[in-house]
Amino acid sequence: MRYHTPSSFEEASEIAAAAPGITRILAGGTDVLVQLRADIVEPDDLIDIKRISGTGDITRSDDGGWVIGAAVPGVSLSEHAALCADWPGVVEGMALVGSTQVQGRATLTGNLCNGSPAADSVPGMIAAGAEVSVVGPQGPRRIAIESVPVGPGKISLAKGEIVTAIHLPSRGAQGGDAYERFIPRTEMDIAVVGVAVNLRRDGATITEARVAIGAVAPTPLLVPEAGAALVGSTLDDASLAALSEAVSAACNPIDDKRGTIEFRTHVAGVLAKRVARTAYDRAGDAK
Repeated sequence: MRYHTPSSFEEASEIAAAAPGITRILAGGTDVLVQLRADIVEPDDLIDIKRISGTGDITRSDDGGWVIGAAVPGVSLSEHAALCADWPGVVEGMALVGSTQVQGRATLTGNLCNGSPAADSVPGMIAAGAEVSVVGPQGPRRIAIESVPVGPGKISLAKGEIVTAIHLPSRGAQGGDAYERFIPRTEMDIAVVGVAVNLRRDGATITEARVAIGAVAPTPLLVPEAGAALVGSTLDDASLAALSEAVSAACNPIDDKRGTIEFRTHVAGVLAKRVARTAYDRAGDAK
């Protein structure tokens, strides 16, 4: 195995594009190192991006949003008061990934690029309308988070492309988001169902809404019909029922020992209503 420590993303991309065999990017390492030790995969080239300038930074963008470096660990998100105030749902999704020790290393970018349908941080980022910056052989580009996962363990990035940062939009007035999951245990488990809601209010009326679900389809999904069910409402019973129905209809889960298709589909609808209430309340508290 060849170990690389590039000083720029352009150099990292060149190495990845030229690598003939299995290539893995090392940011936090909580996925790739576990896979190595379990003999699931042995990369021919391991590209460590942590020494690249900016990968560990959380900064404000010019439009009032946030730029989160590719190697920022979960604990840094949780300890960033301003980010938590703007995007608590995104932060709480990442905070559910692993143990305290794992939080010191695991990253939003790694959780996304691992391609897990049950990745806890991804529905929150999708609901937020987040994007990723990518550098590759064809140059830089920005793409929506929801377009990155394409199947279990698979992402849409081309050979040589590397995520450099995650971009969260400006929070704005009267906006709120939330994420919750259902798991069989109280902690340290993989989501059976996950739901994220991001919305904006004008007074009591919802004017914008995005809803995303995880662990109930081959990839985390944006559910436009669920967001549309909330817009124009004051989160009354009718809108919540329509939200629940739209979320359940979007589910395409598997049957396994952790939950049946029927169970996952039902819980997704129930959870969506709970998460929407939290997001709505947070939007009311926002300045």
